[in-house]
Amino acid sequence: MTMNPHGQPYPRPYVEPGANPTWMGRVQPANYQHAPGNPASLPQQTWAMPPAPKRSMGTLPLVIGGGILALASLLLVLPFLLGNTGITGFVIGFVASLIPLTVVLLTVRLIDRWEPEPKRLLWFAFTWGAAVSIAGTLLIQPLFALAAPTSSEEAFTYFMATVQAPIVEEFTKSLGLLVLILAARKYFDGPVDGIVFAFTIAAGFAFTENILYFGREIASSTDPGTDFVRIFILRGLMSPFAHAVFTGTTGLIMGFAARRWHPGYAVLAFFVGLLPAMFLHNRWNSMGQDFLVEYFVVQVPIFLTATVGIILLRVAEGKLTRQRLLEYARAGWFTPAEVEMLGTSRGRRQALRWASSRGRTAQMRNFIKGATALAFTRQRILSGRDVPVHQHDELEHLRAIPALRAAVLQ
Repeated sequence: MTMNPHGQPYPRPYVEPGANPTWMGRVQPANYQHAPGNPASLPQQTWAMPPAPKRSMGTLPLVIGGGILALASLLLVLPFLLGNTGITGFVIGFVASLIPLTVVLLTVRLIDRWEPEPKRLLWFAFTWGAAVSIAGTLLIQPLFALAAPTSSEEAFTYFMATVQAPIVEEFTKSLGLLVLILAARKYFDGPVDGIVFAFTIAAGFAFTENILYFGREIASSTDPGTDFVRIFILRGLMSPFAHAVFTGTTGLIMGFAARRWHPGYAVLAFFVGLLPAMFLHNRWNSMGQDFLVEYFVVQVPIFLTATVGIILLRVAEGKLTRQRLLEYARAGWFTPAEVEMLGTSRGRRQALRWASSRGRTAQMRNFIKGATALAFTRQRILSGRDVPVHQHDELEHLRAIPALRAAVLQ
């Protein structure tokens, strides 16, 4: 029978008050696991590290496999780009494409700042978007070209832009999300993670696509300067987040499925999530002569809605972190003041300012990172996902907390 911090048994099923602070952190009573007591503050409890469960090689095979697949994809993608842009167009397109790419990746970093994803997985996501999904699109496109109307060049182009592109591009981009949720499920916790991975994949895809569009204007236009500026304003300034918003809807839905882990949920969420992504992509590519009107009346509100949604998800993520740390505080691992410092945006800002004044910024960041990792590990336990593995991770994080705290206070 599970004992509370005072050595008294908990009735079953039991969930601590406040353990479900928002819809982001809903926990089934049957999955509830109490935080291990701190032996330093609760001497009547014993702490024995359970035998380590059998572990896989982690994300290394995924990253290696992704790298090999990306290099193979470049054998198709690079000749395609150079054939359409030429050397000069490719170089100019590459440099110009770095601008919208930087904007999107800085946004990803901002979204991901609370509980950062492993850099190797973000690199996998980017290379999937920049190379693998582009190669997949080039391979599948000819099948749709066979079904496209041939009555006129205009009809063919419209079909490829409004039917082929949304279906094929969203499928190949989102396939990377499916690989991540199946092969790196430990790091795919919820909707914020889904959005981060989706935005990163989309940023890679848009980067390569922009090289094509920008470089082609340099290579084939009779007035390359004017046409390049026009296409750069359209794609680089007015719509750097277009692909991110499209694929982000798939990532959002798959992120919600990750809350209740099951491979079937992941696959179902993949196909369900493709529908809004394809629809939004279709609406964007369907804008014609009234482009500016539709852009400001339809597309800008969609972007603003997505922004508000991401902010709300981040707020919920913070509430979830604070609640999980409160449960560890009740077990003797943190003081209430530390929970406010580590589990709220205001507390973190104040803590970093204090640490900066004492030359302990790096140590404080490590303390915050360790506490956040601990909170999210607990959430994985409470959601019933690979409980033995994450309970072992939990105790490893708990053993590190005193040293991280001491490093800040030295």
